[in-house]
Amino acid sequence: MGGSGLSRRGLLKGGLGLGALAGLAPALSACSDRPIAAGGAIGTLPRPDSPVTWPVYPGNAAIPSGLEPERNATLKLFNWVAYINRAVVKNFEKKYNCTVDITTFNTMDEALTKLSTGDLDFDILVPTIDVLGQLVAAKQIRPLNHSYIPNISQAWSTFTNPFYDQHWRYTVPYTIYTTGIAWRNDHVPGSPAKFANPWDFLWQGQYKGKVAILDDYRESMSLGLMKNGVTDLNTTDVKELKAAEQSLLDLTSLTNVHIDNNDYTNIPSGQMWIHHAWSGDMAAAEWYMPKGVPVEVVSYWFPADGRGPVANDTLTILAGGKNPVLAHLFLNYLLDLDTALENISWNGYMQPIHGVTPQRLVQEKILPPSLTSTVVLESNFIRGLRELQLPAPSKAVWQQLWLEVSKGV
Repeated sequence: MGGSGLSRRGLLKGGLGLGALAGLAPALSACSDRPIAAGGAIGTLPRPDSPVTWPVYPGNAAIPSGLEPERNATLKLFNWVAYINRAVVKNFEKKYNCTVDITTFNTMDEALTKLSTGDLDFDILVPTIDVLGQLVAAKQIRPLNHSYIPNISQAWSTFTNPFYDQHWRYTVPYTIYTTGIAWRNDHVPGSPAKFANPWDFLWQGQYKGKVAILDDYRESMSLGLMKNGVTDLNTTDVKELKAAEQSLLDLTSLTNVHIDNNDYTNIPSGQMWIHHAWSGDMAAAEWYMPKGVPVEVVSYWFPADGRGPVANDTLTILAGGKNPVLAHLFLNYLLDLDTALENISWNGYMQPIHGVTPQRLVQEKILPPSLTSTVVLESNFIRGLRELQLPAPSKAVWQQLWLEVSKGV
């Protein structure tokens, strides 16, 4: 890991921190929370037990097979900040004799707002799964022609027929991650695994001033739910949500909890001793350790049975792009094992590619042996808990309760 030292996950979530939520909530609810049915029409929200096959609309068909890549082209990638290894991009440019221009955004809503102007001709977008319905309905993303993307065979089967995009009609997978608990084991003995409810690990008053949770209304409200034994991280039950809020308020009183997205620096530095954390951030801990402090003092826990928060981002091709063939080839390129390993070595966040294993990551010196718990397994996406698109009224409740927790902290 190297480069800017920025956490993509932190940059993503930072855009919805604290007061920003209050102003954004009404607008977001109005524009992006219309429920979608399994056939792609208005109805139920996409869920593992209610999968979606998105429609292909007239005038927005996939490109024909057998086309040559665009020549002397500039492929335009619209991506999160610090979310792809520049060495990977340069290798693609050399292979296809093209230029790749990267424009970045910090939040999904920022990206959608820019796209809604219709003035941009980006070729590729890296969206979260909860906005796919909006993008499909607006004909902003193009159906994929699978003949250009044979490397999908290297991806986990979970992502060749995902519930949020059956038959991978519009998406291929990009990165994957878990949300767990990181701690400095030289200051905090034991492990969450030793607790009857491992999420209780943060509720330890003796570490007052050294405990932090993520500045993210979904992640931290979900932490409160799991503290209370609730595993439906998309609940609309107001009583459960209020109880989760109270658990987080109790955590504040007990530990003077910090709220930030600096897990990737604050745990390695020892500024925090326990931190609610993302796996991809903690996989990069080695690069942020103070001189002379071994990375082995950093630990990361995610439930051994896989029943914890898991998530992924996707790659899509924008309908307004000028280089659809190159765009397909770029998606295919990122699905190759060797490319994925090179990307992970800088990005930190894993990709769901066969061959990306704890053993391989350690062998390639991408990951220290002590942090193999940050590796996301295919089984995690079978048993894991997903934070998915919420109905608009429930989303507003989640956000308001989080504001009541986070204000003044």
